[in-house]
Amino acid sequence: MGFPFCFYQIFNPPDVTQIEPFKYGLIIFAAMLNGRSVALHTLGCKLNYSETSAVERLLEEDGFVTKEFTDKADVYVINTCSVTENADKECRQLVRRVQKKAPEAMVVIMGCYAQLKPKEIAEIPGVDLVLGAAEKFNITSHLKELTHGDSAKICSCEIEDLEGFHSSFSLNNRTRTFLKVQDGCDYNCSFCTIPMARGKSRSNSTKNVLSEIKKISKAGVKEIVLTGINLGDFGKDGIGHKTDENFYSLLKAIEQTEGIVRYRISSIEPNLLAEEIIRFVSSSKKIMPHFHIPLQSGSNKILGMMRRRYKRELYAEKVQLIKNLIPDCCIGVDVITGFPGETDTDFKETLEFLISLDISYLHVFTYSERANTDALAIEPVVPSHTRHERTKILRSLSYKKMQQFEAKHSGETRKVLFETKSKNGMMEGYTDNYIKITTSYNEEWTNEIVDWKI
Repeated sequence: MGFPFCFYQIFNPPDVTQIEPFKYGLIIFAAMLNGRSVALHTLGCKLNYSETSAVERLLEEDGFVTKEFTDKADVYVINTCSVTENADKECRQLVRRVQKKAPEAMVVIMGCYAQLKPKEIAEIPGVDLVLGAAEKFNITSHLKELTHGDSAKICSCEIEDLEGFHSSFSLNNRTRTFLKVQDGCDYNCSFCTIPMARGKSRSNSTKNVLSEIKKISKAGVKEIVLTGINLGDFGKDGIGHKTDENFYSLLKAIEQTEGIVRYRISSIEPNLLAEEIIRFVSSSKKIMPHFHIPLQSGSNKILGMMRRRYKRELYAEKVQLIKNLIPDCCIGVDVITGFPGETDTDFKETLEFLISLDISYLHVFTYSERANTDALAIEPVVPSHTRHERTKILRSLSYKKMQQFEAKHSGETRKVLFETKSKNGMMEGYTDNYIKITTSYNEEWTNEIVDWKI
């Protein structure tokens, strides 16, 4: 009893003797409408992962069945990043792969790249729908109006018109969840497109954050990573107005909440990492001894050209305070190499500064030109091969820093939260201070906190 019979019955009401077949036909029809499959893929930051997961739940509530991105599906959703040119290229490559694998599938692009360059994306062969920052959480209604094969539909708005905060959290991994508590940014760093892609700084309320934590706790999650674009700016309402809340008050409220045993702070600007926050983490039973603090350059000259809101001296003071109060703390650092105007002397200054800091690892980004940023007017431009050579040097330093940090804690017994997945007979977990542990898979340890001798 396939689609033609069902379609016929809908427009030709049956008599009483036909009621059971008719009801069966409607069930088949509904299943065909609601049983579509969707595959989602995330590019970029932890915030994107939380939003992809939220969109996935919206689609499942609407009747979609989730598949792996490598499988054939009816709809493919790509949540994009646009921090670097490579992220843009990867998006285009993913669309081409989908076209080869499932040419009849619908392709939806959302995220930062979609907000910044919607027309450019719409011209990519195979793209059916482009959702800007204001529309990505309305994906289900847009899909109902979409017809495959037509010109790509763009649903977006001017970023200045974007209002409201949309809460999201990831639940793909039962062990660890990324919880978005803040979005947008009011800073104007000369290299950055994020304010153009995500709008002004705005936050969830503490009350709503605690409510989300209770939902996550019921799913059996052990650790929550608090995420945001400018996390330390927490406290602005849905339209960017300052409230009485701030990130410090949020942490204090979280500490008193039952259910989740471990929290991490994903990334926080050094000028917003207040001493009271560091002191609170030092005595906290739930917030892990782990900070990730963007630096971008160890040269005050380059920091000024980047329009960062601090100097290297302030950064060094924050690191020193953390190590004084929390000696075991893991500290991660973001750095950009090859920013316009960065001379060999500037880079050497950055390298020596990083060597001098008691930090644990680096996230190194090679500078790439982004449209409509003020950095494009800065000269001289650093040659591409020089940028990549500097990146290699800093990544080598990162490896050495992490080795030193791990060696310092060798022989200690620390608490490790093991992941749920087995990888080739092995499992992974992280200590409270973010040392990665790999060991033979043991099902009894999955999503459990285990005392572990490093």
